[in-house]
Amino acid sequence: MQLNFDLRKPIYLQIVDEFKRSIARGELKPGDKIPSQRELAQKVKVNPNTVQKAYQEMERIKLVETLRGQGTFIRKDESVLKNIRDEMAREALRTFLQEMKALGFVPQDILALVETEVARQEL
Repeated sequence: MQLNFDLRKPIYLQIVDEFKRSIARGELKPGDKIPSQRELAQKVKVNPNTVQKAYQEMERIKLVETLRGQGTFIRKDESVLKNIRDEMAREALRTFLQEMKALGFVPQDILALVETEVARQEL
């Protein structure tokens, strides 16, 4: 995990987001063990308390579960992957639409551009 921190967003949330991206891309799967809090703190060069807060947040949103004496694991819940991917897709769309609106495009023009680009890339 390599992070380039954005000063506008709390670091612990950026760590959570990176785990979500790794799950959405299939790099982490349900049941996979993730690094200990201390290991991750050393790897990304942040305070261990920051990583602890990120792990607590991931447990709160049911992304991970900690098993005493064994470590922390991505929850074995297939709906987690779908929810994360859907959430990330909606966020990407919101950002895209805000940018298009700022450029002066109207919904019909945006749809036409998207359809043209999808056809060209043969998704």
